[in-house]
Amino acid sequence: MIFLARMDVTFPAHLTQEQITDFTAREKEYSGGLQRSGKMAGIWRIVGEYANHSIFDVESNDELHQILSGFPMYAYMKIKITPLAKHPNSIR
Repeated sequence: MIFLARMDVTFPAHLTQEQITDFTAREKEYSGGLQRSGKMAGIWRIVGEYANHSIFDVESNDELHQILSGFPMYAYMKIKITPLAKHPNSIR
């Protein structure tokens, strides 16, 4: 199952820069593992925003939920999921 996820991050004002730096490092490690495993097929920054579009290739809705809730920044994310289906004109 292929899903497009838009993830917007908003940190609360009470977090220190040190805490944000820690979240950023843990997020990079977590998403790197997902990319190496093929579960996260791609990730793109949205220009001018603290947000991204990511493609996930997973076995089920439950697996996707488990992956998303595992992100260190999950509590500070607004996530919009769009299920994708192969387009009949696709040559891939």
